[in-house]
Amino acid sequence: MAIIHRAELTPSKNEILHGLLTARGWLEPGEFTVLGAYRFDDPAGQVGIECHLVRSGEIVFHLVLSYRDAPLEDEDADLVATMEHSVLGTRYIYDGLEDEVALDCFLRAIAGAQDQADLDVYENGELVEHRPQSIRLRREVDAGVEVPSVEQLEGGAPFVIAQSIGGVDGTVRLVAEWSDGSGVVAAFEVAD
Repeated sequence: MAIIHRAELTPSKNEILHGLLTARGWLEPGEFTVLGAYRFDDPAGQVGIECHLVRSGEIVFHLVLSYRDAPLEDEDADLVATMEHSVLGTRYIYDGLEDEVALDCFLRAIAGAQDQADLDVYENGELVEHRPQSIRLRREVDAGVEVPSVEQLEGGAPFVIAQSIGGVDGTVRLVAEWSDGSGVVAAFEVAD
């Protein structure tokens, strides 16, 4: 269950997404459109994992972010931004594609052992709303394919997380659906 607090965020998530797209050279001239987001639960309850789908020009980008309450010890980790959260305090936002907690969530999702999180909204410490995800995930598996277990995937079997929609495919896929489209956000290829 992902807990969302009604809070003031500085900078805003849109500002962080804009900065990330700009820093990577992916932002087309003009505005970008946030199509939505989905979340995974960290089983340890320590790291927030939120994945945004953002359209810039004709491309839909898949931006995976991890939110932490302290900086990672790894100096090479890609710190995207620092955010002030009016309820939780300072949040350190990392590129989730380089964060082991986020990668483990995708691994479990591909193996069928974890679903995207349900969203509960809290205000002043009280549950005020169950919110539907703006992006829905579903897992697709080609006919006749035996899906690897979490343990097999943890053993080094390669899976790929998309940075843009249309960039990955495989025999086991996580597909994101939004109001006017869908696309593969992560995949694994089971060898014959």
